[in-house]
Amino acid sequence: MNPILDATFTPDAQTVDALAELVTLVRQLRRDCPWDAKQTHDSVKHLTVEETYEAVDAIEARDWPGLSEELGDLLLHVFFHATIAESDAAKSGEAPRFTLEQVARQETAKLIRRHPHVFGDTVVSGEGEVLRNWEAIKAAEGKGGTPKGTLDGVPRALPALLRAYRMQDKAAGVGFDFPDADDAWAKVEEELREFRDEPTQEELGDVLFSVVNYARKRGLEPETALQQTNAKFARRFAHVEAGVQAQGRMLGQASLVEMDALWDEAKRAE
Repeated sequence: MNPILDATFTPDAQTVDALAELVTLVRQLRRDCPWDAKQTHDSVKHLTVEETYEAVDAIEARDWPGLSEELGDLLLHVFFHATIAESDAAKSGEAPRFTLEQVARQETAKLIRRHPHVFGDTVVSGEGEVLRNWEAIKAAEGKGGTPKGTLDGVPRALPALLRAYRMQDKAAGVGFDFPDADDAWAKVEEELREFRDEPTQEELGDVLFSVVNYARKRGLEPETALQQTNAKFARRFAHVEAGVQAQGRMLGQASLVEMDALWDEAKRAE
């Protein structure tokens, strides 16, 4: 065990045994299950993303038993990707791209390195300085001696709203930000005028980006907000559809006035 770590937090034998059992299971499935044996990093990457969103859904629903299950699925994917790398190497006779041990030790070393206020002599005034130090340390970790760009750590595959939020947040961490929320709102109004005058994809993107920025300045996370609104729309629209069907008709046979009345009924019920 790394001597810099506090041994009082060492996991108990049952936890270690449970993790070892899951590793053993995943390796056996990779060998003996035709589906597992066939998979690649690329073939399961969309499932890794899906499991992440299912965990987020459980958090938002405050479904703690469900979250426990979804975190297990995420842990499975961590182990499975490492097992794919190990088994591919065994087949080719080459060194593995990485191992599960390497994954764990790299992450441990990275977290120690990025928390000098815990594992070193750095003194911080609060969480804001912790985040600034984190970004500065991360930027200095570039591969091949080349410092990482400020935005390099934001995955391109993130949903657009979330990616915009994360890019803005990282830029703000190095001082590139509006002074306050009022200035950010002025930018929203400017982009809205431009979109009204020239309704193009590019101008629409600028509007959305500026709204995300204003939301961030107000402490709101836009991806979560839009997901909540999507869920609300789906819930109310289902009520409209059920109401029309209860009358023996299809949605296309109801007037907009009738559907609006059912929508308002769903809204009042909330």
